Amino acid sequence: MLVLFETPAGFALFKVLDEGKLSKVEDLWKEFATSESARQVVKLKAFSKFENTAEALSAATLLIDGKPSKGLRKFLRAHCDGETLAVADSKLGNAIKEKLKIDCLHSNAVMELMRGLRSQLTELISGLAVQDLAPMSLGLSHSLSRYKLKFSPDKVDTMIIQAIGLLDDLDKELNTYAMRVREWYGWHFPELAKIIQDNIQYAKAVKLMGCRANAVNLDFSEILSEEVETELKASAEISMGTEVSDLDLANIKDLCDQVLSLSEYRAQLYDYLRSRMNTIAPNLTALVGELVGARLIAHGGSLLNLAKQPGSTVQILGAEKALFRALKTKHATPKYGLIFHASLIGQAAPRFKGKISRSLAAKTALAVRYDALGDSQDNTMGLENRAKLEARLRVLEGRELGRSAGSSKGKPKIEVYDKDRKKGAGALITAAKTYNPSSDLVLGGTIEPSGEQERAPSKKRKHEDVEPTSAGEAPVREGEGDDEEKKQKKKKKRKVVVESTKLENNDQVPGAAAEEPAKKKKKKKTEAQGSEVENQGQTDVPEADQVPDTKEKKKKKKKKHTEAHEEPEAEMQSKKKKKKERKGE
Repeated sequence: MLVLFETPAGFALFKVLDEGKLSKVEDLWKEFATSESARQVVKLKAFSKFENTAEALSAATLLIDGKPSKGLRKFLRAHCDGETLAVADSKLGNAIKEKLKIDCLHSNAVMELMRGLRSQLTELISGLAVQDLAPMSLGLSHSLSRYKLKFSPDKVDTMIIQAIGLLDDLDKELNTYAMRVREWYGWHFPELAKIIQDNIQYAKAVKLMGCRANAVNLDFSEILSEEVETELKASAEISMGTEVSDLDLANIKDLCDQVLSLSEYRAQLYDYLRSRMNTIAPNLTALVGELVGARLIAHGGSLLNLAKQPGSTVQILGAEKALFRALKTKHATPKYGLIFHASLIGQAAPRFKGKISRSLAAKTALAVRYDALGDSQDNTMGLENRAKLEARLRVLEGRELGRSAGSSKGKPKIEVYDKDRKKGAGALITAAKTYNPSSDLVLGGTIEPSGEQERAPSKKRKHEDVEPTSAGEAPVREGEGDDEEKKQKKKKKRKVVVESTKLENNDQVPGAAAEEPAKKKKKKKTEAQGSEVENQGQTDVPEADQVPDTKEKKKKKKKKHTEAHEEPEAEMQSKKKKKKERKGE
C-alpha cells in the first residue's frame, strides 16, 4: 500500500512496510515517536517537486476543491501500478479512482498514519530541512489566502487613489491656465471672453485666430456654431482692445497649446479611471459614479479600509471638519460629505436630501463590502440598489404631493373615536342617540325641558328680572311675557315713525328746532306707555304686590339668583347621600 502526502515543496509517495501495524490505530503513534521507528513503518518511494510558487498554488487550490492537478496525475500513473493508495481526502480519492482507475483508501488508520508522517517529515524525506520547509509553507499559505480573497493585480486600488488625485490637480491647473489665457488675450480682444464661455473652445479660437484682424477671413465652423461665429466676426471689427505684437501672440498661442494638451490628457485619465473603477468596484460605481466612488476610496485609504466603515461614517466622509465643529459648538451635525455629489442626491429636492443621503450611504457601504470581499465581478447588486433608491425618492416626492393636494393644510383627517362603532363596519352596536331639545339655548327665553328634568337657567339670561310669586299665585312663563312685550314695543315704534313722517309732510312745525322737542316728547310718551304695558302684562299678579321701587326689585333679583344656585347644590347633596346609602347596603 502506498500513501500520498502533500507538502509545500511537492508530492511525496511513501510505501507502507508493515500493514499489520495499521490495524492497531490507538498504538500507531508510538511507531512515529522516533525517526528510526518511523523508517521501519514507512519508506519514501518517490517525490515530485514543484518548480515554482505558481505551480504549488495551482496544485493546492485544486486539492482544496478535491481535484488532482496535471502533474499529480502523471506522478501517480508512473508509480502506482496495481497498488492501493491511501489519501487524506475522500473526495480526492474518488476523483483519482474515476480518472486514473487507482483504488484509494481513506480511514481512521490512514489519518493517524498521516499525523505520524507529518511529525517525522524532515527525517523521512532526505534533502528537506526544517529551515527550508518553514518559508515554503509560509509563502504557500499567503498565496492561498490571496487566492481565497480573490486578490489579484487588477484589484490594486492604489492606482485609483493616484489617478483621482492627479485628476483633481489637473482640473486646478486647467482652470488656472485657462483664466491666464483669457486675461492675457483680453487686452487684445476683450469682447471674446463674453462671446465664448467654454475654456477649451476659447483656447482653440485664440490659437486659430491669432490677431483679431484675421477673424473675418477664417472659418470657425469646426470649433463654434454659426451664431457664435457671426457674433465673433462682428465684434472683431469693432473691438476696443489694444494692438499686440507678434511675439506676444506667439507666447499666447504656446499657452493655448498647453491648455489643449492638458485637457486631452485629462480626458485620457478620466477614461482610465472609469475603466479601473468598473473593474475594482463595479457596484460602488453603479451607485455613486466613478468620481465620487474614487474620492471615497482615496479618502478611506483603500477599498478594504472603506469596506470596514459603517454607513453612518460613509455618509459624512469628507465633512469631518464640519462634524467636529458642530459637536464642539453643539449645533446640528452635517448630513452628507463627499456623497453629496452623487447624482441620486442631486435629483432629490432640498427637503429630501438628508433622507436620500442616509439611504444611499447604507447601500454604498454594502456595495463596497461586496466589491472588496465578494466573489462575483458584476454590478447587478449596485444596479438593484440604485433602482430601489430611485423608487424611494419617487415615493417621498409623491407622498409630499399627496399631502399638499389632499385635506386642508396638508394634515390627514382624524376620525372621532366612537366606542359603540364596530370595527370595519359602518353600523352602530347600540341605537342612535335621540335629540335632546333641552340642550338648546334661545336668546328670547328658555324652552321648557321634556320629562321630569328640572329647568336650568340659561347663561345669557342670568341677570333677567325674575319676580317671585306668592304661594297662592299661579306661575307666569317668562318666555311668553317677553314675547308679548317685544311685539307691543315694535307696534308702538312703527306708529311713532308713521306719525313723525306725517308731521314732516304736513309741515305742522315751522322749523327744525321746533321739531326736536316735539320728537323728544313723543319718545317720552312712548316709553311711558311701554312701562304701563309691562305692568299690565303681569295680569295674574295683584296691584298690591307690585313694588315700583327699583331697590326692592334689585333685592328680589338677588334672592332669585341665590335660589337658582342653591337648587343644584341641594341636588348634589341628595345624590351623595343616596350613594353612601347604597355603599352601606
